[in-house]
Amino acid sequence: MITKTVKEISEMIKLENEISSFQNTIISGVSIDTRKIQPGNLFVPFKGENQDGHRFVEDAIKKGAAAALWQKDVPNPPLHLPVLLVENTLLALQELARNYRHMLGVRIVGVTGSNGKTTTKDMTANLLSIQYKVQKTEGNFNNEIGLPLTILALDHDTEIAVLEMGMSSRGEIDFLTRLAEPEAAIITNIGESHLLDLGSREGIAEAKLEIINGLLENGIITYYGDEPLLDEKLSDNKGNYTISTFGRSGRNDIYPVNIEQNDTGSTFKTNVSDIDFKLPVLGSHNVLNALAAMTVASHFGIPFEKMNEGFAGLKLTNMRTELLQGKKGEKIINDAYNASPTSMHAAIELLTHLPGYKNKILVLGDMLELGPQEKEFHLKMGESIDPEKIGYVFTYGKLAEWIAEGAKTQLPAERIFAFAEKQPLIEKLEQLVDKETIVLVKASRGMQLEDIVAALQ
Repeated sequence: MITKTVKEISEMIKLENEISSFQNTIISGVSIDTRKIQPGNLFVPFKGENQDGHRFVEDAIKKGAAAALWQKDVPNPPLHLPVLLVENTLLALQELARNYRHMLGVRIVGVTGSNGKTTTKDMTANLLSIQYKVQKTEGNFNNEIGLPLTILALDHDTEIAVLEMGMSSRGEIDFLTRLAEPEAAIITNIGESHLLDLGSREGIAEAKLEIINGLLENGIITYYGDEPLLDEKLSDNKGNYTISTFGRSGRNDIYPVNIEQNDTGSTFKTNVSDIDFKLPVLGSHNVLNALAAMTVASHFGIPFEKMNEGFAGLKLTNMRTELLQGKKGEKIINDAYNASPTSMHAAIELLTHLPGYKNKILVLGDMLELGPQEKEFHLKMGESIDPEKIGYVFTYGKLAEWIAEGAKTQLPAERIFAFAEKQPLIEKLEQLVDKETIVLVKASRGMQLEDIVAALQ
């Protein structure tokens, strides 16, 4: 993590006050949350519409913060404390991260995409860790605040950082990539998340492609080559970087030639190696994420022959195709972190083709932020369910009722249950599960379907 004196910090960001009395104070790490303050941290408060973090500056210093930023338009700065007066605390945080990044010898991998970016980040970090000291984005620290914090948490001897880049509107990825300056970039796919803000899949593709704007010369971008919107824009490459594609089809630079799945993960082969790769993660869509990670790892000199070492220790961030056991012996696939039509379809496909279970149950909630076509997306999702492979469909939420309506065109009505509340859903679900059952739980983050997972355990 960043370790500098206050005087050194003053050379990295512009300060508006006199600091000579505490200029030799050592700052070690940065925090924006007084509940997580560590001794020596620099506390960074933000002034929002409803909350003002400046109220917690004194508390942060009492808890061990060595100093705090203070935005100069906030009245009554506590100048008896070690505060650093700045024009804007968010911009100061970002500038501090930018300058710290330039001081490090670290090489950066940037990961974006509508779905699968966290999983791909985890896989990429694991593969690179075979040979390098690697750090990665923790949790969802992937935005204009989270990414600077991630950079400031990098150790001086970290060799590669794998940074997730999220967005909700145009210009956000552009800012993040120019701050991080990646040597390698991954675009996992283009889905339907943020249609409400960006209006079309074309708009989403353009926003994700902003990641190229910060790519270093002679870097590499790898993207899902079966997506025409990406292929169209990247096929006529005029940049000083290498392009590589991954996907299902043989037109890609790397693609699977065989995938075998069970409830412990997937075994697959690719066109570029005779090795059987063993991925301890559910779903053929995650094989595609693995291909992206393998491409980047290969760029950094990791041989394919060693990659199973990286896959073997893979542990994904919670609530991403996480296989759990319920109290009646049933298996649960907890994929409740988020959902879009693309990722929900992939999850349903996973359950559909998973062998070894007599009873397969879908528990699906609302997919949010889909714009004016939200009803159609949910309806089509229900219509895509295979009645021969799926035993029951449970839905939760107003929009998910349309999944139930669509499912009625495929399954008998007595195998479909739509709920507006979680407790009745849980009670009905508990009546149907046993040791030969597997339940898939998926919805957008706002639906908090992990409550259902917890109730089954």
